[in-house]
Amino acid sequence: MANPMADEMRRFKGSDEKNPFEAMSERFDRAAQLLGLDEDLYRVMRVPSREIKVYVPVRMDTGHIQVFEGFRVQHNFARGPAKGGIRYAPDVNLDEVKALSAWMTWKCAVVNVPFGGGKGGIICNPQQMSLGELERLTRRYTAELIDFIGPDKDVPAPDMNTNEQTMAWIMDTYSMHARHTVTAVVTGKPVALGGSLGRREATGRGVLFCVNEAIKRLNLTPENTSVVVQGSGNVGGIGAQLMHEQGYKVVAISDVGGGIHNSNGLNIPDVLDYLQKNRTLEEYPGAEQVSNKDLLEIQCDVLAPCATENQITSENADRIKCKILAEGANGPTTPKADKILHDKGIFVIPDILANAGGVTVSYFEWVQDRMGYFWPESQVNSRLEEKMVASFNELSHFASKHEVDSRTAAYMLAIDRVAYDTRMRGIYA
Repeated sequence: MANPMADEMRRFKGSDEKNPFEAMSERFDRAAQLLGLDEDLYRVMRVPSREIKVYVPVRMDTGHIQVFEGFRVQHNFARGPAKGGIRYAPDVNLDEVKALSAWMTWKCAVVNVPFGGGKGGIICNPQQMSLGELERLTRRYTAELIDFIGPDKDVPAPDMNTNEQTMAWIMDTYSMHARHTVTAVVTGKPVALGGSLGRREATGRGVLFCVNEAIKRLNLTPENTSVVVQGSGNVGGIGAQLMHEQGYKVVAISDVGGGIHNSNGLNIPDVLDYLQKNRTLEEYPGAEQVSNKDLLEIQCDVLAPCATENQITSENADRIKCKILAEGANGPTTPKADKILHDKGIFVIPDILANAGGVTVSYFEWVQDRMGYFWPESQVNSRLEEKMVASFNELSHFASKHEVDSRTAAYMLAIDRVAYDTRMRGIYA
């Protein structure tokens, strides 16, 4: 299952942590004010289009029925079907899912893919459930949402503690109800079932492409750029691997239990192999052990938090010693920390751009499913690079034009695009 770091990472949230939807709304409000967004559009765009709560009965392996609470929030449909992941975790809640669905709207708009935002979640502990229980949970959750999802309505994807197997179950359940195979109902599927080559690596690869552009601003090259990565899953681990392959000096990386640091650089393929074999980075030879909290404060050129939200707060932002912050995770920086980082002159690649590689290749997967024609991996990766580089440059131009920081510019650009489409369609009221 994806990203087991999340529960552990949540221990390091600071005292200025906000409800995730409040944090998103604060940034939305600032960007909307700077844009002079029409009040009617403001009221429509600030809230989700639809919030769905379901109670999912599942027969457990013991034979007893357990009822799980689940959500699906569809934030906006102005630019196309809702798009976003489904997460399984004990602390999933509606405010978190609402915030993540809104972030998906802005993320899709920043990279200009024709989706709105959606997100789903089920309150459960997947580590304590059997594969059969997870399958029954997934299939019944899908059945509860059957009228609300689909290739032209809402297209789910993997997220925390869900993976390509989860997507295969959703696709099969939806297809059984439709009486024919519908591959485009989800993305992040196994390649054999209509998934796209390059999808698993896409988010980490997108972070790499953004960092490649950002270091040019500082006249750096990969060979003289040090990188610290928090996280070693599909974003952090793959991102670190790809940066290592391009010549970056990755000096620190972490997993759920803590991190390792070597100022001369780590052999990332060896580190990831050790982690896979031992399920921990403890006692990794030739490196200093560090906590996830201390890892964020290591001197480096690029810091890439790729774990979970609220890792950089007003409590530790002044101790962050990087030149570029590449937000591979969703919401790793609190609004209060933003101002501190800005005053320190740290260039932030905001999450709604930095980690948009995943949804971009999900879009490619959706397109390939609709066509019934699949691209070679080299074509997927080259199209991803083209999209990420263009989006980075559009964002940089927008920030310069409006004399705002990169995060505010990202929200302004995204809101402006969604507002334009909403105005053109008109508000059905």
